[in-house]
Amino acid sequence: MTNATSDILIIGAGHNGLACAYYLAAAGMKVTMLERRRVVGGAAVTEEFAPGFRNSTASYTVSLLNPKVIEDMGLYRHGLQVVLRRMDNFLPTLGSDYLLSGRDGLTRAEIARHSPADASGYDAYVASLESVVALLRAWLLRAPPNAGGGLADILSLLKLGNGVRHMNMEEQRTLLDFFTKSAAEILERYFSTDIVKALFGFDAVVGNYASPYAPGSAYVLLHHLFGEAAGVAGAWGHAIGGMGAITQAMAKACREKGVEIVLDTAVDEIIVERGRAAGVVAGGKAWRARAVVANVNPKLLFGSLLPDGAVAPEISRRMAGWGAESATFRMNVALSELPRFTSRPEAGDHLTAGIIIAPSLTYMDRAYTSARSEGWAREPIVEMLIPSTLDDSLAPEGAHVASLFCQHFPYQVEGGWESRVDEAADHIITHVDRYAPGFKASVVGRLALSPWHLEQRFNLVGGDIFHGKMGLDQLFSARPMLGHADYRMPLAGLYLCGSGAHPGGGVTGAPGHNAAHAILADRRKLKRAA
Repeated sequence: MTNATSDILIIGAGHNGLACAYYLAAAGMKVTMLERRRVVGGAAVTEEFAPGFRNSTASYTVSLLNPKVIEDMGLYRHGLQVVLRRMDNFLPTLGSDYLLSGRDGLTRAEIARHSPADASGYDAYVASLESVVALLRAWLLRAPPNAGGGLADILSLLKLGNGVRHMNMEEQRTLLDFFTKSAAEILERYFSTDIVKALFGFDAVVGNYASPYAPGSAYVLLHHLFGEAAGVAGAWGHAIGGMGAITQAMAKACREKGVEIVLDTAVDEIIVERGRAAGVVAGGKAWRARAVVANVNPKLLFGSLLPDGAVAPEISRRMAGWGAESATFRMNVALSELPRFTSRPEAGDHLTAGIIIAPSLTYMDRAYTSARSEGWAREPIVEMLIPSTLDDSLAPEGAHVASLFCQHFPYQVEGGWESRVDEAADHIITHVDRYAPGFKASVVGRLALSPWHLEQRFNLVGGDIFHGKMGLDQLFSARPMLGHADYRMPLAGLYLCGSGAHPGGGVTGAPGHNAAHAILADRRKLKRAA
């Protein structure tokens, strides 16, 4: 049985697929999306996990969602509301010390409270980042230069070179440092206080199964500095109703432009005819299209969805080695009351922040090394958000929900995650209870998702939240491979629009935006090939 032909078929209705679909449909193309789950959104969804308690199931906070995507899709008009955290971050300790960060000079004042010298270092650190972040932000919504490409790629390379040429020598050195050095090496130039270095170093291990002392970890830190929330650069926010509110607004925008979104329909295989992608097999049907766009991990695309022989053997071998493991354990908990941290026990705006349990770079390094030697982190890195402090729609009156985003929990554990997920969840809750006594007793419900569970639920290969490691060998012109960083895959009519493409992971919408523009540039070729 064959379904009607579309111009474009998109595999997966996650946020990048929805962004891609919107731009294509807005340009007049007939777009059909096929989603394996019964809800749109991919990993950006809101679901009830205990009676009366709802929360973002996987992705959990707003900052990297690109302002142009928000504006173009009219997401606020379609119901999206984003509120800022009242403070950005709160780092508790087991004693009386803590560190806060936020807007209006709070970060600098808090650093100065610990060390006047580090406050001066903070000024220097921010100044050193300005030109580097500006250069890289300019490449978020454009394809990187494609190795071995044509005139367009030569022009892109010239634009990149021109951007670097306008940086002074010290700025160029800083740029190189962020692409090659460890986060610790850079942070130790500016700061001497452990908890201050931890504030910035945490971003280097988010979704990154590595130590902050690992070469290349500085770029992962940098990747988390590109965003904004509610129009405030660098700020972090919360989508009212959870992360699913973003993708629901995106779906409304898509449907308004005529996009067909088909749920509960898993794609089994991409149809390849006469050397090009011509559709997919899904739900017992052949769905035909002029082009196919994959919003999936590149390893899944090349290892499972393409038939044997569709691409050259060397491509298949290379993508079989695509690195995909973020060692992330994701848990939602229903709370009878707000936690009370030993270092700051009163209720307050610090509970609206990202609460980071990782008070030093050494602590983060131990979490990584113990995970490598013992199966998972003995003292895990935990970021806790309590979105119900900003959004009372998520929990019953007087109760709260918390998101726990935990590192390092590898994909492979002895005995398998099906039998050990509760053991790890108990381990995490007990650890948080050390910093906030009474937390364990306040947990009245939970949803625990190991890397394996994230893979089963969201098709995240290896449980990798970024669709592939953000290492130097898998970034920019090498994402997903040299020669194919322009969203055009090594099979005619096949494109990649997910986080496995440039600029990488996070709820950004940028890969979807960029892939759509590559497809629109190829529109005449697609019409001739149909």
